[in-house]
Amino acid sequence: MTIALTCGEPAGIGPDLAPLAWAALRHELPFLWIGDPTHLPEGTAWQAATPETAPGIMPHALPVLVRDFGAPRGPGAPDPAHARHVVDVIAEAVALVTTGRCAALCTLPIHKQALMDGADFAYPGHTEYLSALAGGPRPVMMLACEGLRVVPATIHIPLADVPAALNPALLTDTILITHAALRRDFGLDRPRLAVAGLNPHAGEGGKIGREEIETIIPTLDALRAEGLDIAGPLSADTMFHAAARARYDAAICCYHDQALIPIKTIDFAGGVNVTLGLPFVRTSPDHGTAFDIAGRGRADPTSTLAALRMARDMAMARG
Repeated sequence: MTIALTCGEPAGIGPDLAPLAWAALRHELPFLWIGDPTHLPEGTAWQAATPETAPGIMPHALPVLVRDFGAPRGPGAPDPAHARHVVDVIAEAVALVTTGRCAALCTLPIHKQALMDGADFAYPGHTEYLSALAGGPRPVMMLACEGLRVVPATIHIPLADVPAALNPALLTDTILITHAALRRDFGLDRPRLAVAGLNPHAGEGGKIGREEIETIIPTLDALRAEGLDIAGPLSADTMFHAAARARYDAAICCYHDQALIPIKTIDFAGGVNVTLGLPFVRTSPDHGTAFDIAGRGRADPTSTLAALRMARDMAMARG
C-alpha cells in the first residue's frame, strides 16, 4: 500500500518535510514523493521509484517519482517556472490513485498565488482542483486530530455572508457527506453528529437570531427522520470541552473559525485536513507553506506524519 505524496510548493517547507517523514515512517508506511529531487535538502538519501517499487526502497531511501522542474529551489521565494510543474504533480498523483497504483493521496502545501501567477491556476485552492480532477463532486473539508473531528459548512467567505450561504441544501449535503465518510473511511457504523448553532447560545429560542429556528432546526429534524443520529443545534461555546467531545464523532460547524479555533487549540501541530466526498482518499497537513522557515531545518513534520497515517488508515477502511 503506497501513499502518493505530492511535493507542494518548492519554495515552502514541502521539500523539507519529505525526508523528515521518511525518517519517521521508513519502517511503517511506504509513500512515494513526487517532485524534483534536486529540491530536497542536501544529503537526503533518495532513490528513483514507482508506486510498485516504493515499498522495497522505503527502508533504505526516500522513494521519489522523479520530475524535472527545470529550475532550482529558492526557499522562501516562489519561482513562476515551477508553477505548472506543481499543478502537474497534483494531477499525476490523482491519476495514480484513481487507477489503483497508489492507495491514497497526501498533499503537501501549495501557494495559491504562485500558481495563479505562474500557471493561470483557476481554482481557489487544492480542494477545488482535486474535485475538478475527480469529475466535480462536492467536496467537504474535515479537520481531524486525536479526539476531535470538525467540519465547517461554510469555509472561506466573509462572516457577513455566512447566514445566507448556510441554506438547507448546503447544510444537508454537508451532513450527509460527513455521515457517509465516517462510515466508509473511519469505520463508524452509526456516526454521532453534533451541529453547532450559528448564533450565540444557538439563538436562544429566537432572541439572538432566527437562523436556528428557520433553517437549522428544520434541516436537522428532516435528517433525524431519515435515521441520522444528530444533536443540535448546540451552543458552540459548550461543544468542545472534553466531556462534550466524547458525545459525538464529528462536529458540524457553521463557519470557518467556529470549527478551526477549537481543533487548533487542542492540537495545533498535529491536525490533519481531510477532503470528504471525493472518490479517493485525500489528506493534507493542516498548515501552509511556511516560507519564513523553508530550507532552514526548522520544519515540524508532526502534521505530515499524522496526515500520512490517516491516509493509510482511511484507505484500509475502504478496502
